Amino acid sequence: MNQQKIAQVHSPTSHFSVLLSPTPRGARLARLLAAEWMRDHEVPYGVTEAATQVVAELATNAATHGRVAGRSFRLALLGLDGALRIEVTDTRAENLPRVQRTCPDDDSGRGLLLVEALTDRWGVGLGPVPRKTVWAELDLPHP
Repeated sequence: MNQQKIAQVHSPTSHFSVLLSPTPRGARLARLLAAEWMRDHEVPYGVTEAATQVVAELATNAATHGRVAGRSFRLALLGLDGALRIEVTDTRAENLPRVQRTCPDDDSGRGLLLVEALTDRWGVGLGPVPRKTVWAELDLPHP
């Protein structure tokens, strides 16, 4: 019999957290680790693909705009009741992310537009000083 697998990250105790260097290599590792964690927790394919892209964008932003020499950024994935939450924390609270209007010829500046399009909710939390956490949530399909 074919039975559809249901996402198993609905438990509030499902979480992952890691400190990474604020470099392009750290951002890439964040994406790879997140994808592996989601596969291990049987997150549905569509959610995994969107979440992997969101992790890539937020980790790249932390490595690019939130970088402070000698300070890592933190990636956290949390299985909430009915949602997957992604958190990326860096130590540049004074540099808040904002959606920007870009010209078609611009090479960058569309990351948060992508995060907004791929997630159900996202935002920024401050503290403790000097940290900020950019978070995003993707709803999981109902069984």
